[in-house]
Amino acid sequence: MEVVFLGINDAGLRIYEWLCERESVSVRCLITTKEQLELIKEIQPEMVISAGFDHLVPAEILDVPQNGCINLHPSYLPHNRGKSPNVWSIVENTPAGVTLHFMSESFDEGPIIAQREVESSFADTGKDLHGRLEQEQFELFTDVWPDIEKGEIETQPQDDIEGKYHSIDDFKDLCEIDPDAKYTAKGFLDILRALTFPPFDNAQIQLDDEIYYIDVDIRTADEQRDEEDGMISSY
Repeated sequence: MEVVFLGINDAGLRIYEWLCERESVSVRCLITTKEQLELIKEIQPEMVISAGFDHLVPAEILDVPQNGCINLHPSYLPHNRGKSPNVWSIVENTPAGVTLHFMSESFDEGPIIAQREVESSFADTGKDLHGRLEQEQFELFTDVWPDIEKGEIETQPQDDIEGKYHSIDDFKDLCEIDPDAKYTAKGFLDILRALTFPPFDNAQIQLDDEIYYIDVDIRTADEQRDEEDGMISSY
């Protein structure tokens, strides 16, 4: 099958390299910018595959490949369309997961081909969850791809009532902690751990003329005891 690949994030790079190694697949082009989308009209691929492509693909491009355009999104759609789904899953207590779906004219919509839920705990930071979602995207795609090649897939529509979209501006607003806002203790910790993604400084609070950046480290009691036992045995 002749394909064009759009992206590319860490999971997308692994999938791109995996596809390039398959004898039954010819990856004709890797597109990373919106301006390059016109190449799809020239190449006329059988399918377009997207993973980590940040731009909306117009209908005139979506209609080109005879087998459609598919996208990998690191959320359990219809939850958390858009940016930083790992963050919003923690903040809004919605299911975390990954979804492979046909693309439409809107971000992260279109019929679902396959999806898997990914477990999350209160000790997880945004970075922890991001890492597991990256791995699960690769595993989901490589498991489902043989059925896609054979045309043996069934899809299901997304539930628009449950769906919610988050923009980059929503993320930026979340990063600015209001010192006068009222939070539950868990709700506040959820925001902080969702925004903890070293080495990046995300959560910030301004007090007087000083800006402070905040990360959190949450451990279970068992993990804490293991650390303490390790410290004692090292003496």
